[in-house]
Amino acid sequence: MSIKRLIIILLFFITTATAVYAERLPDIEFEKTTIDLGTFSSNKPKQRAVFKFKNTGRRPLFILSVRTGCGCTDAEYPRQAILPGKTGEIVVNYDGSNRLSGAFSKQVLVRTNAPKESVRLVIKGNMEMPEK
Repeated sequence: MSIKRLIIILLFFITTATAVYAERLPDIEFEKTTIDLGTFSSNKPKQRAVFKFKNTGRRPLFILSVRTGCGCTDAEYPRQAILPGKTGEIVVNYDGSNRLSGAFSKQVLVRTNAPKESVRLVIKGNMEMPEK
């Protein structure tokens, strides 16, 4: 058997093994990656956004971390495995207390054990001062 033929056979097996392995990994799919909270009053500065997701892969999905960009946001997320075909939620809380009014956009970085290791979620809105 020639070296060229051996290399082609080896590449075929490596490619096939990689494809089979990739089919068995977890995967995360969000309904939305951006949520607009709309316009709200600074009298009610606390808002919440719920990002729903599904494990569309074939192995358990783990949310490894959820990082918010500043002290005005925090997140709640499942610590247990999300089984294939099951759903979950990441809740992002925004607190505009002691913040200037106006438009804002905040990013949240979600890290998982899926091949696409991180997903960026965005909440945005507009906090207005109440009319006098």
